[in-house]
Amino acid sequence: MSDKDFPYSGFSSLAIHAGHQQDPNYAHLTPIYATSTFVYDDAEQGMRRFSGKEQGYIYTRWGNPTFHEAEEKIAAMESFGVTDEHGDPLILKAYLQASGMAAISTLMMSTLKAGDKILSHYSLYGGTQEQMNTLLPAFGVDAVIADLRDLTIAEDMLKKHPAIKMIYIETPANPTIQCVDIEALTLLGKQYGKVIACDNTFATPYLQQPFKYGVDFVIHSTTKFLNGHGTAIGGVFMSRDVSFMKGKAYKVYKALGGSSSPFDAFLLVNGMKTLEVRMERHCSNAEKVAALLNTHSAVASVNYNGLTSHPDHAVAKKQMRHPGAMMSFELKGGLQSGISFMNKLQLCTRTVSLGTCDTLLSHPASMTHYSVPKEQRERYGITDGLIRMSVGMENIEDILSDLEQALK
Repeated sequence: MSDKDFPYSGFSSLAIHAGHQQDPNYAHLTPIYATSTFVYDDAEQGMRRFSGKEQGYIYTRWGNPTFHEAEEKIAAMESFGVTDEHGDPLILKAYLQASGMAAISTLMMSTLKAGDKILSHYSLYGGTQEQMNTLLPAFGVDAVIADLRDLTIAEDMLKKHPAIKMIYIETPANPTIQCVDIEALTLLGKQYGKVIACDNTFATPYLQQPFKYGVDFVIHSTTKFLNGHGTAIGGVFMSRDVSFMKGKAYKVYKALGGSSSPFDAFLLVNGMKTLEVRMERHCSNAEKVAALLNTHSAVASVNYNGLTSHPDHAVAKKQMRHPGAMMSFELKGGLQSGISFMNKLQLCTRTVSLGTCDTLLSHPASMTHYSVPKEQRERYGITDGLIRMSVGMENIEDILSDLEQALK
């Protein structure tokens, strides 16, 4: 039995070993292949590589061994225990990118054309929202935004806009932590012949596997929980349609030039090996933080899917192993309360991004969503007093203590 065929019994074994191929020099870990190009034994081999008759590396923008391990590991995690329509283990193809936005751009450019529309929902990552609002329309692709938690509304939009080609979901969503029903939306979308794409960054493959519910594409900002240490920017997009990925998607991937770097890929590979144990601590801490915030007099409301009071609690429980480590909460007092709270933090880190070992807090109204008009922000649930929190792995007593003193 080869290493690749070993029947992993659990997620951590898979995360540590999947995707690894023995280096020709027998290095324990896959090396950082810091090379822009690759050489050939002779001209004929170069011809075979460029024609596709022989597998092998040509140019790092087109693929690199360090990228390959990261891609294979992420694909293995997203497909772990998932079967295809024939009951066979699901096979995925993934491409590592320089950022999550590069992955989304490659997805959009390879699947959409002028005249197509995207159906998506309120509360998206600011970069994704900006791409849908300002960049894609210039290429003739418009977004239809609706509350996709209501399937009646979703179906009405599909009927009203036959040009919709893709349903794009982000669940849990940024920064309101709204959850949409992946299975129900996918079934609905397939009835109308639509492509389904899901951003799984907040949940990670450990907590949620969208391919289990029939989606066509999954995207991650690997910068976040997958890397886990805030050391490198990255993104990945993958699909169950392997022929499409090796064909049109690969051409777009090469042409756009948004490939990763070998060093960033190396950091990602090693970060992913501890994903399960990190997520267990993140999630355990998050439950206790949510309990504190939910009863604090300075907090108007808490957006955390682990709370039974959250409107999307049942959906999250259905499709996630755990509600996760992300939450947001509304402070009484609006914008000034948000700024004052952020300034008082001592242990927790004031910054954008998420998924690192330390606890990160941001104030969307003055940071990530500052450029979004106030009226539009509030319609999406991003109010002046909203704080987004990525609960870290510090001792929970220290996280709670810092929050309590900052909330006074």
